[in-house]
Amino acid sequence: MFCGFASFAPALASAGTFEVSGWLPYWRGATSTADVLPHLHQLTEVNPFVYTLKSDGTILDNANMNEEPWKSFVAEAKRQKVRVIPTIMTGNGELVHEILSNTKKRIALEDRITAFVKANGFDGIEIDFEGKKAADKTYFATFLKGLYQRMGNKWVICDIEARTPTSSRYWGTDVPPDAEIYANDFVAINKYCDRVKLMAYDQQTVDLQLAAVAASSSQLYAPVADPAWVQKVVNLTSKTIKKSKILVGIPTYGYEYAVTAYAGDQYIYDILWTFNPLYATQMAQQYGVTPSRAPWGEMQLSHIKDSGATTTPVAMDSYGALAMAAAASSYASSTNSHIEFRYLVWPDAQSVADKIALAKKLGVRGVAIFKLDGGQDPGIWNVLQGVKQ
Repeated sequence: MFCGFASFAPALASAGTFEVSGWLPYWRGATSTADVLPHLHQLTEVNPFVYTLKSDGTILDNANMNEEPWKSFVAEAKRQKVRVIPTIMTGNGELVHEILSNTKKRIALEDRITAFVKANGFDGIEIDFEGKKAADKTYFATFLKGLYQRMGNKWVICDIEARTPTSSRYWGTDVPPDAEIYANDFVAINKYCDRVKLMAYDQQTVDLQLAAVAASSSQLYAPVADPAWVQKVVNLTSKTIKKSKILVGIPTYGYEYAVTAYAGDQYIYDILWTFNPLYATQMAQQYGVTPSRAPWGEMQLSHIKDSGATTTPVAMDSYGALAMAAAASSYASSTNSHIEFRYLVWPDAQSVADKIALAKKLGVRGVAIFKLDGGQDPGIWNVLQGVKQ
């Protein structure tokens, strides 16, 4: 039988402190730990992104956390009093429904996670259950309540989606009846999560209002995370979740798009893949183009992928994505046709610094960086110097 929650909650950071956490992905375990180890003092918390939920409700260790290099890394983090809170993730909405809608299975999962955290000496657990159904909103809230009760003085961290205000998301279009039906209960999350990490990235073209403004000036616009959008997301989220619990997610990876330009400054974006910044450097060298800073602060470049032809209808642009977009649009308009080119956009140290400054301006608890694995702009470590308070 459980008592009141207050006596169980972990000791919260003092008011005014600013926290910095970072995810270390299992698929780059060696480089992640090697990259972060010398900089542990710059972080409040590290999140080994290594555990997934199996179909039977048990936890799969994708990184052999009890072996090197993780074993020594965790020991050093503890020595430096950096919180070690691993992530349990799943994107399987059907699995989440099967477990959480069944009282026996849900309670078993709550008990299993609690025992797992305490047996391994972790400081808490981070829940990253994505792809949930709106019908499971109450089930997930009940799960968080049960987990929070069981965890005692251990931390419960929740990763949640970035909600774009309806007026921006459906700018210039009809708002569907289900536009504000969500799978996460922000009121319950505020109550049962000690920290809430706002996944304020993968924006792409979700904010039609910001996209319309960019299109009006013939700008390409498919950000990983525009600070103007991030601010909208935080302002909306903080209506139901305390700012003292919110950490703004900051990406360190980029996207490559195949963009088709049509007459009238119309662009269709097709995502090809994500990449680390070194890839953009290689593409810039290969195609002889110069990356430029996008109006929202991230880096960008465009090129026409070599098709084997001796000439291309649009000249290579060494001045950045804006001229390339304008040239492609001009060609499409003059020929009443279309043309495809590549567009790369990615965060660098400066754009990360901008997000940190925004987070401080908005008065949230801190930032959470996805990801720290040796593939990000190495200048990020200079930016993080002295940020943690």
